[in-house]
Amino acid sequence: MRILLFLATNFAVLLLVGIVFNLLGLQGVLAQNGVDLNLGALLVMCAVFGFGGSLISLFLSKWMAKRSTGAYVIEQPRNRDEQWLLDTVRELAEEAKIGMPEVAIFPSEASNAFATGWNRNAALVAVSSGLLQRFRPEEARAVMAHEIGHVANGDMVTLTLIQGVVNTFVLFFARIIGHTVDRVIFKNERGHGIGFFVVTMVAQVVLSFLASAIVFWFSRWREYRADHAGATLTTKANMIAALQRLQLEQGQAQALPGELKAFGISEQLKQGLSGLFSSHPPLDERIKALQQS
Repeated sequence: MRILLFLATNFAVLLLVGIVFNLLGLQGVLAQNGVDLNLGALLVMCAVFGFGGSLISLFLSKWMAKRSTGAYVIEQPRNRDEQWLLDTVRELAEEAKIGMPEVAIFPSEASNAFATGWNRNAALVAVSSGLLQRFRPEEARAVMAHEIGHVANGDMVTLTLIQGVVNTFVLFFARIIGHTVDRVIFKNERGHGIGFFVVTMVAQVVLSFLASAIVFWFSRWREYRADHAGATLTTKANMIAALQRLQLEQGQAQALPGELKAFGISEQLKQGLSGLFSSHPPLDERIKALQQS
């Protein structure tokens, strides 16, 4: 169903782009100014590169997560804590009806956890050593349930598809802008001059920054869903208690690398416009949403 929705969405987007260009007469304007881009071919090329990068990152996500956090995958539990963690994740995975994920612990005093992987039945769930040491068992279980919720909801794949769409249109419109400036302003009638490459790169950086707000918005929205899943797999009281414990420790430096922040349980609070580029909503809003559910 997710793939069908994805294909339908992309077809609708392609149709919308064509309608907008025709209604606004942009094809004629571009042609009059010597802008001879094959927009259909350009869009296909951008989609190949845009989705290619996202899909490669998705397939490498578990390997990258282990390498960047120094996570130790539990294969044979060495102590009671590791056995408890393995049993807890197995129980939650069975209740969520997903395959047993790899379970790992990464060295960090900050309280955090994350889930990643290309397949809901072949995921990785990891927790920091600091969280295991300080959280009560029911709170740690709720955090694990939150991460299992991400896996069960297919958040990693969905986020990759959204990033692929964003990448595609950033590449597409950056090259249209670069090509137009090269033809209209620099009057370069054949091939592409230095103006095209400079303008395209600048436009790509600016558009990537603006478009990332869409990805971050989805990331914040899915945190509420994962919190709800955590409350369902455990209890609402335990999920709220876990978030309140994270709230008490929010001033601590977070241990996750940039590429994994969106998959963690928490993130340092951002204020004002910077909140648009935060992967997580404020913890007090997440707690309020659970209390009102």
